[in-house]
Amino acid sequence: MLANAARSNSRHLAQPTRVARFLTTESVAPSSSQLPPPLPPKHAPSKPASRTRLNPAPRPATPHNRRQALPSLPPSFGRNQILPVADSTRALLESIVSQFHAPIRYAFAYGSGVFEQDGYQSTTVGSKDAPMLDFLFAVTHAQHWHSINMSQFPGHYPLYARGLGSSFVSRVEEISPGVWFNAFVPMKGVTIKYGVTTVDNLCSDLLNWNTLYLAGRMHKPIRIIKDDARVRLTQQVNLTSAVRTALLTLPETFSETELFERITGFSYAGDLRMALPAENRGKVGNIVRKQGPQFKELYHRLVVALPGVHWSSHSSTIQQDMTPGTRASHLRKLPSHLLTNVTGHYAAAGLPSRESDESMYWSRLAGDEWLSQILQQEMAKIVRYPSTVQSLKGIVSAGFGKSLRYSAAKVGKWWKSRDNKPRDDKSSS
Repeated sequence: MLANAARSNSRHLAQPTRVARFLTTESVAPSSSQLPPPLPPKHAPSKPASRTRLNPAPRPATPHNRRQALPSLPPSFGRNQILPVADSTRALLESIVSQFHAPIRYAFAYGSGVFEQDGYQSTTVGSKDAPMLDFLFAVTHAQHWHSINMSQFPGHYPLYARGLGSSFVSRVEEISPGVWFNAFVPMKGVTIKYGVTTVDNLCSDLLNWNTLYLAGRMHKPIRIIKDDARVRLTQQVNLTSAVRTALLTLPETFSETELFERITGFSYAGDLRMALPAENRGKVGNIVRKQGPQFKELYHRLVVALPGVHWSSHSSTIQQDMTPGTRASHLRKLPSHLLTNVTGHYAAAGLPSRESDESMYWSRLAGDEWLSQILQQEMAKIVRYPSTVQSLKGIVSAGFGKSLRYSAAKVGKWWKSRDNKPRDDKSSS
């Protein structure tokens, strides 16, 4: 029995790998004078003595925790994603994230608590009147992470979630769009809200726009606290996709403010909260008016690197080539989920399939006068379902009391935005 197990392990270790197939090693067969006396046939070794390209030496085992799909990136890659904040803000954000014992691979802070927004009083981050700080954590294994975090911070979870355990929390998190939020958490003298997702789910949305829930948040300025090479790479793809999509919905000449507002609006189009008294109606404009420099840092290098686009660093005006060929190059590289929906829309309209003449197919789509509207409609469809589900999940993750408190705060912002709208002069009516 032991001999059989040894032969099985030997055969397993000798299996060629993808890398090893391209390596050639010298024969290591011993000379006949060095060979030991032959064994009986039933004990003959099952592994050949020589090593060749078809029979390479097994690759040394690598500990699982040392494997990295993307170990490093050039130091300058994605530098547009590193947006500066005040030293006091940076120190506070980093100190908050450092409190968590559960391993976080990627973390960022976002929203009005980090970057100033119009409509909010200018307050120091961490002061009594400052808005809640929003965080998002990307982790490797959700259930393991919540198990550790629930042990460290049980008060962050509602009572029934603690009773049902981390497996229940992770199952709820997996429901589209794949995020679990803990809200109204006091920490380091401030109130925070933090969402938890997996790195796999985050990167998938950044690349494909499956829900635009996470990708849309990362279209806007964020402060990265813990970086990860894989996320940084996919985030750069996400930002470039946002630019390509915006260009396809904008005219030949437009301003940088129009570009930033169009990109910011992607994740709000179709959001249920925008149709209910649950969100500030002027939120897109409020974000862009106060965060113009951060938006320009995020997008300027990406825009000028695309074909047919001109945007001087000293100008706020952008011009683009509107020929079908240039627009087709943008269209073909849109995120897969959005592109599938758009091509499906045109297939239903009776456009010939792209198998006959693919180049002509993309040029016809890119030159269609209704493309801009179709893109915006399809993005709204992508956003609608996951944003609705996440609003319902908030009741489960926060508990009834915190959900009511959060909803009341949102309704207050909506009411305030109505009061701040310019009103018609009554004397003219």
